[in-house]
Amino acid sequence: MSALYLRDDMARAWRGQDPFAAAAALEGEVFRAVADRRTLRFAVAGRRYFAKIHEGAGWREIVKNLVTLRLPVLGARNEFAACRHLAAHGVAAPTVAAFGERGWNPARRFSFVICDALEDRVSLEDLTAAWLEAPPPPVAKRRLIDAVARFARAMHGAGVVHRDFYVCHLLLDRAAWADGEARLAVIDLHRAQIRRRIPQRWLRRDLAALLFSVLDLPLTRRDWLRFLRVYRDAPLRDVLAAETPLWGAVRRRAEALYAKGRRKGLVQGRYRPGVGP
Repeated sequence: MSALYLRDDMARAWRGQDPFAAAAALEGEVFRAVADRRTLRFAVAGRRYFAKIHEGAGWREIVKNLVTLRLPVLGARNEFAACRHLAAHGVAAPTVAAFGERGWNPARRFSFVICDALEDRVSLEDLTAAWLEAPPPPVAKRRLIDAVARFARAMHGAGVVHRDFYVCHLLLDRAAWADGEARLAVIDLHRAQIRRRIPQRWLRRDLAALLFSVLDLPLTRRDWLRFLRVYRDAPLRDVLAAETPLWGAVRRRAEALYAKGRRKGLVQGRYRPGVGP
């Protein structure tokens, strides 16, 4: 099994080389490195890129995921497909510059995806960290809630479930924000799935992950309800009448994630159950 895509700039950079060997040898600023995958930023001819290089998950990791009813990530293809699919549907995601995969054995398959770096962006996790000490102006908070809700609606409307849909994976354009516009892009799509129709359980998981990741922030019930209205693009009365069970399940799952995070010391512990939608 072999597949290769090189945009013109990467084809020029790797002319005369084996692209798979060139990808494996990439060096730069490492953002994440685990047993089977590393993420790094590098530059070629003054242009910056992000690369994710997958060395193969191994049978142990694959079996562990299957036993726990989780779909294993077998390489870079998910991210390659999701980025291109979202771009085709007008949803901002990293632009793919190169992709390759080689090998029949899913446990040892080598693959990589290289995307243009998203410059002058800040993650919503970093942006909102200061809100605990200095709450934002109400108009800025509403603008951001609306933007996140519209973005989630567009992504799900395009048939993409992120499967790690936390605010740290939403990047805000700094220049646009300074001009009063909340322009977002999504990253880290290596677990994403493309569905013709998203099952409600997957939608619930994405939305719960998003809610979980903001539970420590100074958000009110009115803020949650605003998100619901904008996400569904419908009057709030209609949303609540038709979907109270869904949003209740989203809140319960988010609170379960939060309780787990509290036990592991991963959250601040400010949130008290029952505040959400």
